[in-house]
Amino acid sequence: QVLLVESGGGLVQAGGSLRLSCAASGRTFSRYAMGWFRQAPGKEREFVAAISRSGGTTGYADSVKGRFTISKDNAKNTVYLQMNNLKPEDTAIYYCAADPAFGYSQNAREYDYWGQGTQVTVSS
Repeated sequence: QVLLVESGGGLVQAGGSLRLSCAASGRTFSRYAMGWFRQAPGKEREFVAAISRSGGTTGYADSVKGRFTISKDNAKNTVYLQMNNLKPEDTAIYYCAADPAFGYSQNAREYDYWGQGTQVTVSS
C-alpha cells in the first residue's frame, strides 16, 4: 500500500506559478514511477506529466510542455510539479499517482495508487 498526499494547490493569476508536492508513505518510493493527472469540471481525467522510477526520464502532455516540470526526490519520498506561466485552462484538480513499472506511462489505468487531489485555480 502506498499513501499519497498532494499539497501546494491554490488560486493564482494567469502567468503565475505554483509548485505541487506529493508526499508518499508506505512501500519503497523509489520502486515507483510517478505521474500527475488533472481533471477539470465536466471533463475526463487527463495526463499531465510523469517520471520514471529513477527520475531519469520524464514525459509531458503537449499542453504543458515547456511550462511544467516534474521532478522526484527519492530521499524525501516526494514528487513535485513545478507549474510556470499558468493559464486559465490549467484550472483543475491535480492528482498524483504511483505506478510500479520501471518506466512511466501516460495511461491512468497503469497507476495503482492515487492521492486525494489538490485544487488549482487560475484566474484570467
